[in-house]
Amino acid sequence: MIIAAQYRRRLLILIVLVALGSALARPRPTSEGVPLGEQQTVESAHPLVCVHTLLENEVQEAKIKRSLQLTRELGATTIVQFFPWAYSEPERGRYEWFHADRIVRHARRQGLRIIARLGLVPAWARPSGSETPTTLNYLPKESFEDFARYAAAFAQRYRDAIHAIIIWNEPNLSFEWGYRPVDPAAYVRLLRASHDQIKAENPDLQVVAGALAPTLEKPGSAAGLNEIDYLSAMYLAGAGPTFDALAIHTYGFRDPPAAEPAPARLNFRRAELLREVMIAHGDAEKPVYVTEFGWNDHPRWTHAVRPSQRSAYTIEAFEYVEANWDWVSNLCIWALRYPADLLSYPDNFTLISADFTKKPIYFALQEYARGWGRSEHPWLPPPRAG
Repeated sequence: MIIAAQYRRRLLILIVLVALGSALARPRPTSEGVPLGEQQTVESAHPLVCVHTLLENEVQEAKIKRSLQLTRELGATTIVQFFPWAYSEPERGRYEWFHADRIVRHARRQGLRIIARLGLVPAWARPSGSETPTTLNYLPKESFEDFARYAAAFAQRYRDAIHAIIIWNEPNLSFEWGYRPVDPAAYVRLLRASHDQIKAENPDLQVVAGALAPTLEKPGSAAGLNEIDYLSAMYLAGAGPTFDALAIHTYGFRDPPAAEPAPARLNFRRAELLREVMIAHGDAEKPVYVTEFGWNDHPRWTHAVRPSQRSAYTIEAFEYVEANWDWVSNLCIWALRYPADLLSYPDNFTLISADFTKKPIYFALQEYARGWGRSEHPWLPPPRAG
């Protein structure tokens, strides 16, 4: 989201610091570690429920396991998890899968489906010697095939564990495209290269495009391009055959989930406008993953709602999607937990705090996901008439 650019910069700094600390004291792969425990099965009355887990910067394996246990206990069937390229291929052709392995291992033992998101460029794949240093989101066209090769290696290694792979994140934002003007045609070239190599390794794996950010930016903006125009431009560049499903980010901000969508408004049902673009280009049969959504209840953020509204709106959103969006495979809330509290409004997107304290939204969503029935809790509104 454009509105969250300051947060994303802060989170990127946190990622770099954690990565540096992890590199200095990285535990070596051994046969010892946190016990996996018995094979688990998710008890869920609503398989649509999914969470974004953010375990890529969690150093302690016990906390990875605990996060995934709480995800299963929530009743979520599926996670979206980021697997940074920069972490797994620090040198061209030399892979280090240790951290990714243990995330996948614990997720599978908890009975969770995994949607993997790939991105974050290692230093060797970015320009060197430039007067302007590049960011971890800067992927030059000369490295598209290198990224595709990593995606294929990832698909091959986890062929029995990963359900789908998302290629990149929010390429319609300049920040996520390396602080460059966004380029739908270039993203399609990256998508095509990745699709072809992934399918050569695992034809059954879903290649997911987009993960497009909700924004109102117009053509020519230095910050990005609204996701409706961006998706249309992707199709004009020949994106149709290069992906099996589309990932969408759609936040509610201060609107209730049933509020009508409009091109000039950011709200939950804005996803329907992207679906119209898909239909117009003959992709009505392709599924959609909503890989980020939610409301925020920070007391001092201008786009936040009250805690009781956050819980109510979240449950209503799941009910709305189940009743009206048969094209959505999973609705994934942002986010389960950050490895460290950010001490700002993004903390109020999480379901549990960094110290694993469950928030009211966790209990509200758990009651829904596991089918325990509506109660008299104040955060659950009465059923709508009709």
